Amino acid sequence: MLLIDTSRIKLFCVGLLISALQGCASYYTHYAMFPGETSSGESRQIRVSWQTAVYPGWSFMRDQSTTMKVETQCSDRVWRLADDSHDQAGSCAAGVRACGEKSQDVSVFKSGPASEIACMQVVGPESVERIADIGAKFRLSVVCRPIDTEISKSDEVVNMDYLRASSVAYTVYARKVPRGSLSARLPEFDDSVCKAD
Repeated sequence: MLLIDTSRIKLFCVGLLISALQGCASYYTHYAMFPGETSSGESRQIRVSWQTAVYPGWSFMRDQSTTMKVETQCSDRVWRLADDSHDQAGSCAAGVRACGEKSQDVSVFKSGPASEIACMQVVGPESVERIADIGAKFRLSVVCRPIDTEISKSDEVVNMDYLRASSVAYTVYARKVPRGSLSARLPEFDDSVCKAD
């Protein structure tokens, strides 16, 4: 007589179902490039990018995202905005934010140590709590500036400047394209501008 272990079959079926549902996501790259001014008054391109996994409406899985990366042309400083779904989300604010670093940043509009302030934060559209929920248009608040725009690192001077703090949030228009497609390649910075400086 053949004995069947039903508990193992059930576990296998549940695992298969979860794997099948997870595989139903559509994957996207989101990015924007816009001109801006740094805290030292230089005109630079600002690049914002992140990736998402979007699940169909019938799935019990919630849409997921990477952190949002904010880069400034000619600068080595990279900001990573996170939300509560990311392990690296700081405790300086709620929603999509990047906390400052005490040794590198100072707040322009708020008092207190930079580590307790959301130096960069998505403040619109209304009540955006997760990066995965951000659409094609959003507002990015910048309230800090670097303590030093340049630092010495291994016998060379490195630019650490970034988008200028503003009392009015920047409006950003992002593209959403299927990940892996030709159009998903991020626009590149023109490094010749940096060498000219």
